[in-house]
Amino acid sequence: MSNQSINNIQDDIIEKFSMLDGDMEMMIGYLMELGQKLPEMPESLKTEEQIVKGCQSKVWLYASEDNGKIYFQADSNTAITKGLVSLLVSILNGQTANDILDADLYFIHKINMNRFIGTQRSNGFMSMIKQFKMYAFAYKTKLENEA
Repeated sequence: MSNQSINNIQDDIIEKFSMLDGDMEMMIGYLMELGQKLPEMPESLKTEEQIVKGCQSKVWLYASEDNGKIYFQADSNTAITKGLVSLLVSILNGQTANDILDADLYFIHKINMNRFIGTQRSNGFMSMIKQFKMYAFAYKTKLENEA
């Protein structure tokens, strides 16, 4: 697990998307490709509790903590949404709760994401981000209480 900073990973994503030159079809294709690379989420984790509220598609997000870092597993029943959640997993996976809570996810604007995913998906994407941050907050609180 590489310990790359959140901003380094975002810059990498921005660079890859900028190579697609704003071509909507290619951007969506690339997003779907990213979703396919997302590690398989065990069926046993795809429970009602893991569903991200506020998404039109089904999105499951599971978090676990190990050694002060938070690890995420995710899946979706649609290819584009799975690509979106995979972007967040790639950026936030293996980071500390504080880093996740403090993360400024500027890549969203830099790649002009809202332009190619539409309003409803954008709202769902914001719900996903909220869920990642809620997990981070929960683990942060838990770790502070254990200290």
